Formats: sequence, structure tokens, C-alpha cells
Amino acid sequence: MSNMKKITIVTGHYGTGKTNYSVNLALEAARTGEPVSIVDLDIVNPYFRTADFGRLFAEHGVTMITPDYANSNVDIPVLNFDLERIASDPGYLIVDVGGDDAGATALGRYAEAFSQYADCLDMLYVINCYRYLTKTPQEALTMMYEIEQASHMKHTGIVNNSNLGCETTVAHIESSLPFAQELARQADLPLLYTTYDDRLSPSGVGLHPVHVHVRPIWD
Repeated sequence: MSNMKKITIVTGHYGTGKTNYSVNLALEAARTGEPVSIVDLDIVNPYFRTADFGRLFAEHGVTMITPDYANSNVDIPVLNFDLERIASDPGYLIVDVGGDDAGATALGRYAEAFSQYADCLDMLYVINCYRYLTKTPQEALTMMYEIEQASHMKHTGIVNNSNLGCETTVAHIESSLPFAQELARQADLPLLYTTYDDRLSPSGVGLHPVHVHVRPIWD
């Protein structure tokens, strides 16, 4: 996660692990000593929410910004913050976007504002080849394009976060590489790296450890 830009927008389908990846990004950025904010735009899936990690962020000096009613039983959250202003603040900004094109629609509200930060912004597509609806590179590519259409923004890179939760082995990580490489080829985007649970020890290049802070309810 070196060479992190000022603004990182994280997208991906349900169950890819994008929120856990976003949490890791925020905590790593915080270790630089710079201010860090994380915005929860994941208004679709209530089980994977950065809003659930307020205490963790507070301990590391990360500012968490969430819609009203996040972490509650209210169905329709309210985007009660000025993301354009937040983007202009010093330090790093991580935006955790909803799990499909519907969730990405919320991001689309800010596409024009983000356009002025093109040189210091990454929009990363997090993939997991073991999740339904994205089991082939073509399916994952279709989902990526749907997110781009809904958000009116373009991805700049791909992060392979393929995993099976607590059942993930080194073999699963290694087996996911051809999928990720083919998707990157079809999308004409760089495959930035493949993440892995920091309790495992895969070998190879282009690997980056992440700590599992977010677990699905079935783990």
C-alpha cells in the first residue's frame, strides 16, 4: 500500500472484503502521522460497515464519517456530510463505496467534485474470485463497468483480495492469481497487488498482507 494517494476510493462486489481492505488502508495511512478520514458510503449492505469500527479508528486517530443512521435499523441512511469539503482537508481520505452499481450511485453525487483531484486520487476495484456473480474475469469486469456507470467515475487499479474467509489457505491465494491477471488484462488496468491474511505466509511477488478486522457473519 505504498505510494498511497491523497484520496482512495474503494469499490467491489458484496463479499470481496473491500471494507476490511479499506480499514487496513486507513490504519496504514494513520501510521504516517498524517490526518486520516474514512467515509462510509456503503449504504447497501448492513453487515459490512466501516461504521461498526468506531472504537478501532478512534484508537488510531482515524476520523470516521458515516451517514446518519449507520449502525442502526433504519433502512434509508442520510448522507449528511460535505464530501467535497472533506476531500479538500489535509491528509488522507479513504471512501468505502457500496457493494454494486446501486451502492455506487451514492458516489456519483460527488463525481464532479472529485474530478478536480484526478492527479491525487485512486479508485480501486477490489475483487474476490470466490464470490458468486464474480467467479469469472468477465463477470467481474461487467460488475466493474456497472460501478463505473453508476458512479460516473473510472477505476485506476485492481486489488486482488480473493479469499474464503477463515477457510482461506495459501493455495487459495495462489490459485486466484490467473483470475486477477486476466481481469487486469481485459480491463487494461494495473493489478496493484494480491492481499493475504497476515497469519498466512504465501510466497511470490506482488503480495501484501492485511489484518482481518472485518469478518462476515458466517465465519
